[in-house]
Amino acid sequence: MRHTRNIGILFVFLIAVITFVLGIAAPNLWASGSHRHQPKVEKFEEADIYFELNNTDGDLGIHGKVDGGPWTKIWLQDSHRRKLMEVKAKGRLRRQGVTELFFESAEPTFDEVSPERFFNRFPEGKYRIFGESQDGGRLIGKFFVWHVMPAAPDGIEVSGTAIDLETVDCEEEAPVVVPDEDGNIVISWDPVTTSHPDLGAEGDIEAALYQLVVEIDLEIDGREFTSVYSVDLPPDVTSMMVPEAFINIGLDDEGNGEYKFEILVKEEVGGNQTATESCFAIGEEDGDE
Repeated sequence: MRHTRNIGILFVFLIAVITFVLGIAAPNLWASGSHRHQPKVEKFEEADIYFELNNTDGDLGIHGKVDGGPWTKIWLQDSHRRKLMEVKAKGRLRRQGVTELFFESAEPTFDEVSPERFFNRFPEGKYRIFGESQDGGRLIGKFFVWHVMPAAPDGIEVSGTAIDLETVDCEEEAPVVVPDEDGNIVISWDPVTTSHPDLGAEGDIEAALYQLVVEIDLEIDGREFTSVYSVDLPPDVTSMMVPEAFINIGLDDEGNGEYKFEILVKEEVGGNQTATESCFAIGEEDGDE
């Protein structure tokens, strides 16, 4: 009876020693990264959230892009750690994995959602995007969101013809311009160096890039088709030639055509964008013979 009791006491003692040793070792294993259940954490190759203003139409939206993975789930948090969005891949897409996602919010006009209300919805600060990778790891991206919007591109000329943004009505009549002798059109604008004067926060602006987009609306065999010429430009380039080959797509048999264009500036710090839209025409002005 005494022998059995001694064995029981020894067994309890050994269990206590083993528990004590594991209690000391476990935190060290986790800290060293050797704990087999600790998920691997990596950064997204690209993760960005920014605001876009259409200064011509008067609307604001929030845009985002994520690249990296493959992942099966991502979610976005604002600067107060409130979840704004969650995206899950299911079924065959989950087995395949997702690597890139771009989204745009709705862009109601200022009559529906004022700039003040919009910026209150999306406060300044550090936003985070988290992801679950296909191999069970974790993905993370961090970016700074602020309310400083660049001023709208202005001082626009199309082949020497000034475009008055206050008076041009593209639904009524586009200003007529004359291509150069080779049939090219040159669109230029003033550098953007200040924040928007009427909305958002005031701050220093440094352009990261400009984007020029020219569109031609066509009808082919009864179907509508839009042909697009788009180019991203370095921040020191504020003039771009639209080649004859593209211009000719929009000309009819009599040499007339109408074109829409957009000039967008992206600022450096938060990546916010402001766009100006307008139009031009090639052909005879009203009253010309």
